[in-house]
Formats: sequence, C-alpha cells, structure tokens
Amino acid sequence: MQFGMPTLIENKTLEENIDLCSSLGLNFIELNMNFPEYQTDSLEETDRLIELADKAEIYYTIHLDENLNIADFNRLVSDAYLETVRRSIEVSKALLPLRNLYGDASQRLTLNMHMNHGINITLPDRKVQMYDRDFDTYMKSFSEFRRKCEEWIGDSEIMIAVENTDGFREYEKKAIEFLLESPKFGLTWDIGHSKAIGEKDVPFILKHRDKLIHFHIHDGTEVPPRNHLALGDGEIDIDERLRLAKERNARCVLETKTVEALKRSVGVLATKTAAVSHILDKGLGKC
Repeated sequence: MQFGMPTLIENKTLEENIDLCSSLGLNFIELNMNFPEYQTDSLEETDRLIELADKAEIYYTIHLDENLNIADFNRLVSDAYLETVRRSIEVSKALLPLRNLYGDASQRLTLNMHMNHGINITLPDRKVQMYDRDFDTYMKSFSEFRRKCEEWIGDSEIMIAVENTDGFREYEKKAIEFLLESPKFGLTWDIGHSKAIGEKDVPFILKHRDKLIHFHIHDGTEVPPRNHLALGDGEIDIDERLRLAKERNARCVLETKTVEALKRSVGVLATKTAAVSHILDKGLGKC
C-alpha cells in the first residue's frame, strides 16, 4: 500500500513538507492548490519539483482547489477553472516518472477534486439549489468537463478522483455517476468527512466501490462532528477502511492537519494489520 501526507500549513515551504515526508517513511505528498505556494505557476516549475522529490525518493499527487467550480454560470469563471484543470493535468504528466520510480505503477496518478455545491436561494419555506433548479445547464457543463479531461489526459496514467465532503447533493450524485462512466474518473473516500456527517455518503460510495482509487485517512466523530483527527482519536474503524483501500489498490493520504497528528497517525498505522508490511519495509515499526 502507498501512504502519503497532505500539504501541512505548519510547513512554510515544499522542502519542509518533503523533509517531514521522508523522515516518516511516507511515499508521497498531496500538493494542495488551496495554498498560495502551490498554484499552477509554481507547480509548472516541474524541474524543481522533480529534483527535490528525487533526492527524497518520493512522488506527488495533486489536490485541486476546493473552490473549483467548472459549472459556474459565469463562463469567465468556469473557463478559468477549466484552464486550471488543464494545466494541472499537464503538471501531473510531467510528474509521472516520479511515481514510476518511487510509487506503485499499478496505481494511476491522481488529481483530487471536490464538488462545488453552487449557490442556493432561501425562500420562506425552503432553500433552492441553483444547480438543481437549472440541472440541464449544470449537466452540460459536466459533459464538457468530462470530454475535455478525457482529451487532456489522453493515454496518460492519470485519473481525477472526486472526493466526498459534507454530503453529496442529489444533483451532484447524477453528475458524479456521469463522470464515473469515463475511465478517466474515480472516487476518493474521505473517511473522516464521511464520519462527521453520519456516514450518509457511504451507500453511494459503496455502490461505486469499484471506482474507489484514493482515500483520505483520518479519524473523526459524529457527535460532535469532527474530522482530521489523528488515528485513534475518533470513532472510525480504521482497520476496516484500510482493508477496503488495500482491496481496491487505492492510494492513501494520512490527512491530518498538524505535524503532531500526522506523526501520531503514522505510529498508529504501524500497528494496523493491513499496513504492517509497508511499515516494516519503511522502518517505522518503532514510531
């Protein structure tokens, strides 16, 4: 199994994230485009990214901007997000050799994305989601998005993985199922997000378990709703989730938000049956 870390806000530079990743024996870093230092212009400096990763013998995945909204009704906005995805795919193509050297070549290199809910209009008795109201327009945007991504990815070993957050809307499920008809798209299961909302996305995720290619692994609770906890600090059956990840040959990000929580999670991971061989290989048994 392949385990990695997220971009952590405590680390001000890529070098700091790489040093931590290497010291913990993790395989990769998920570069988060919500951070100013990981915008497309910086990511396009691929020679630097590759040089630094080569020294540490790691690779990268990419987390697209959480605000990504390819269905925005304003074409100037949606076109900007589409161009962001196109350029991010080109970056991933350049970074693929790192996966071949330091990762598992049977796993596609992923770009992780969130579904943008769009705006809602509050009426006296209910809220109306604009993407639900104008569903045909919404789906036309996703049709264009899927077609363009298929073209941009081509025959490269890259996939876009759609992540659950605070509960998929019904119109989003239809759009996701449309995307999943393409071999260029898969699913990310964020198990902490899932726990914090009472696991209401689980039936949809498991219905499409054959599309699971990426996991965000962190602990969480339902009451109060919390996530991004260190492993062992919440209520999730981590062993069960890891077994499914292994079954699906899915890549796993230990998506805590602090350095300390990440270190503790690696220590807990060393005790998990599904990860023992990986941890021993990486020399983390004493964490």
